[in-house]
Amino acid sequence: MERMILLRHLRNFRKRSEFATAHSPESLPVTVYRHNSLIRRRLGTVDTELQDNKAVSLALTAPKIDGIVIAPGERFSFWHLAGRCSAKEGYREGMTISNGEPARGMGGGMCQFTNLLHWMVLHSPLTVVEHHHHNGLDLFPDHNRQIPWGTGTSIAFNYLDYQVENRTPYTFQFRTWTTEEHLRGELRADAELPMKFHIRERDAYFYEQDGEVFRHNRVFRMERDKRTGEQVAETMILENEGRIAYDRSLVRPQILPARPGSTLPVS
Repeated sequence: MERMILLRHLRNFRKRSEFATAHSPESLPVTVYRHNSLIRRRLGTVDTELQDNKAVSLALTAPKIDGIVIAPGERFSFWHLAGRCSAKEGYREGMTISNGEPARGMGGGMCQFTNLLHWMVLHSPLTVVEHHHHNGLDLFPDHNRQIPWGTGTSIAFNYLDYQVENRTPYTFQFRTWTTEEHLRGELRADAELPMKFHIRERDAYFYEQDGEVFRHNRVFRMERDKRTGEQVAETMILENEGRIAYDRSLVRPQILPARPGSTLPVS
């Protein structure tokens, strides 16, 4: 792991002139999208202490991202701004994922921050250039889920980063802060955008195979012209398939006996 961290440090050093680093205490005038993310959620058997710790870590990170301005041609890197989570800075142990199972780790739960950023970016013309997610797993039951399954992120300092490029003529800005209950965010711009984006989930279902339960969905992004209201583009951005990592009794929809369209025998 330390070798991967060092290699990423070297790569980032060579590209340091591309990274957005300027913060502004003043908000850009146009709100592109805003989102609130509940910090403490009911996540099966996850220790509530770890969620309290996550709240502390998120609150420490929010000021490091808040106000960052992404000018045309610049790249936003989460870890470049957030830095390594350490006990010296006040970060605490939170929940991490190791070999597909919940574990403990310093600064665990930080992926909630990049989940928030990614969801806002999906509603904008910014270009995601680095994005990782928990392949093949549905980690938590749907308690107060606000966004489609699979649209989250997976990060690890610093070799699994979340990065976005601004390939538009507009300047963008993230505003991020925490309250007692929520991580809050806004994506702002220096001018009104001509387009609006919507995210929709389709073909969502659970099914059983070889005694285990799996989940499937597809996620689409629609782009509409604000002036005419017409849809000008539709793109499938994700197709997700993953084994659930929690008790099947927590699955609320019906579990199908086999994957739709498959020739697998019914379990």
